[in-house]
Amino acid sequence: QVQLVESGGGLVQAGGSLRLSCAASGGTFSRHRMGWFRQAPGKEREFVGAITWTLGGTYYADSVKGRFTISRETATNTVYLQMSSLKPEDTAIYYCAEYELSISRSPDYWGQGTQVTVSS
Repeated sequence: QVQLVESGGGLVQAGGSLRLSCAASGGTFSRHRMGWFRQAPGKEREFVGAITWTLGGTYYADSVKGRFTISRETATNTVYLQMSSLKPEDTAIYYCAEYELSISRSPDYWGQGTQVTVSS
């Protein structure tokens, strides 16, 4: 069973930066891409961005494009979310997710989430 563990959340001032990490374990040999999602209080969970595992291609939600960067380290099965120019509206619980197959429309595995709070 795949386990995803996020870390790096915290409190940061608007305009600041934060880097989240997600360590994957559990022995799956099939991993097509890793994604980041977030859920703000009273709102639905939303897609932030994703990275394909083999080639490292990335794509992002319009709301974070140009401010957030996803990267991965295949040797350690870790994916990162570098967040810059943070805004109060970025405040949310951030979740790491794994898609096993290219045809997976939604993640097959989720992390437990890490809180990011951006103060104004």
